Amino acid sequence: MRTRIFILICLSFSILLNAQKGKKDVVKSDTIQINPALNLAVNDTILVDKIVLKEHKEVTLIDSLWLEEMYFSPLYDTIQYVIDIDAISEVDLPELPTDTLKTRLALLDSETPFNIEYNQGLERVIRSYLKNRRKTFSILMSRAQYYFPMFEEYLDKYDIPLEIKYLAIVESALKPRAKSRVGATGLWQFMYQTGKQFKLNVSSYVDERQDPIRSTEAACKYLAALYKIFGDWDLALAAYNSGPGNVNKAIRRSGGQRNYWNIRNYLPRETAGYVPIFYATLYIFKYAEEHGIYPEKEVINKFETDTIHIKKQVTFEQLNKYLDVDIEMLQFLNPHYKLDIIPYVKGRDYYVRLPLYNIGQFASNEKELYAFIEEEEKKREKVLPKFIEEENHIQYRVASGDYLGKIANKYGVSIGSLKRWNGLRSNRLKIGQRLIVYPRKSDSSASTSSASSVKKSTPKGNFRIYEVRKGDSLWKIAQKYLNVSVQNLKEWNDIWSATSLKPGMKLKIF
Repeated sequence: MRTRIFILICLSFSILLNAQKGKKDVVKSDTIQINPALNLAVNDTILVDKIVLKEHKEVTLIDSLWLEEMYFSPLYDTIQYVIDIDAISEVDLPELPTDTLKTRLALLDSETPFNIEYNQGLERVIRSYLKNRRKTFSILMSRAQYYFPMFEEYLDKYDIPLEIKYLAIVESALKPRAKSRVGATGLWQFMYQTGKQFKLNVSSYVDERQDPIRSTEAACKYLAALYKIFGDWDLALAAYNSGPGNVNKAIRRSGGQRNYWNIRNYLPRETAGYVPIFYATLYIFKYAEEHGIYPEKEVINKFETDTIHIKKQVTFEQLNKYLDVDIEMLQFLNPHYKLDIIPYVKGRDYYVRLPLYNIGQFASNEKELYAFIEEEEKKREKVLPKFIEEENHIQYRVASGDYLGKIANKYGVSIGSLKRWNGLRSNRLKIGQRLIVYPRKSDSSASTSSASSVKKSTPKGNFRIYEVRKGDSLWKIAQKYLNVSVQNLKEWNDIWSATSLKPGMKLKIF
């Protein structure tokens, strides 16, 4: 390893010397002048879709040496797979004897902080996956080569078992734009309110629940909080799926037992199968080679990419034209930009993730790129919608006679936007249903209607008083009561910021 690093430094030094020496050899006639309006006059250029980009050959070569070093570094041995594609079909896949499975599960149990004990239910899940989902696991292993290094970085930061990375497979099949039937979104499947609790903002342009980095950090914080409550990773996993309240009720109904397998029958049906599915996924990834399962060719590895903060609003289409990077690649690397537009807001750190080669192009041609964007915007027939801040949303309560078209017209938004903001798959609405709306109309009637809608949501009747204690949060208090949400607590007690919660404050709980 030290030898390779020494060679890398020597090569880099040699390249820079040659670059200095070669400066005298640059001929003025090599300068290419195109598009006078953008003033693109550069040396050492490449031509991409008729746009001239500056290229620093020395830096490009250093990049290639860096990538080569990373590929052969032991750090990435666990995610770099060298397989003979032609030999896969010839592998004689052995059967999985129960005794062998028991031995392997016992080994996993000894190596992890989870209680991975053999039982027939877990064996059935594993056998079912091996029989019916071999192709699926090959695809998942391919995606994992990009996401797992990212997950492991944050799991290690928060002192969480690295095996938790397999939870994202159970939650979303490593699809950052995955959305459940109830609106849970992203790699880690955050609901809207839970996401806000962990500072994952949602706007008409950006859904940070779909941001791989920010959602992973939020998931780590959430899991760390759950482990602090239960002191057991199996129960923390169950609580991640169904909430701490359901796990607490299962513990009570079991007579106070705290082993997941002993309280499993008292958990919601989905949660009862959730942890075994996690264990089955962990087993197959750990023993994939023994079962002849290999990853498909990966799209890209995390260390082949980098981020750069943007200084003006830019679309994926413009980056595609200027940098010649596929829009599909931009969507894969930047799934949190819902409209394929990266907004610019002063004081916000919006960034674009690109392949390393394109990062170099972006940085070397930044001024020209923004000039190109300005020219493109002048030609645009329909101006892009203005970015709406996350805080400018309202909660609309569906009344009798409401339908999506009526609500959309009232606030100057599209039906498609309403459905996307609220995870709706159909146009059906229920009276009393709450909708998130980012209004484009600022008329007083809409504001009045919205205010009255929120006001009406405060129920009448009996309530109990809860006195806030030190260390309490709205989320913790909501978990103590059945069918009470953080939003309920805010509306019932006129609390619009979590920071306004103080020890000794008395809250109404209806």
